[in-house]
Amino acid sequence: MAYVISDECIACGSCEGECPVQAISAGDVYSIDADACTDCGACAEVCPVDAISAE
Repeated sequence: MAYVISDECIACGSCEGECPVQAISAGDVYSIDADACTDCGACAEVCPVDAISAE
């Protein structure tokens, strides 16, 4: 089960640096590579708008 980023993402970049496997990509709305995600949840813990959740 990978984490996903919803449309509520404000592209602040908080999550990108927290990912230990660099599975998060920048964009208008950030995205998580489901194949690379290790389900650690580090990104979800730092998201200021709760835009990241388990799929």
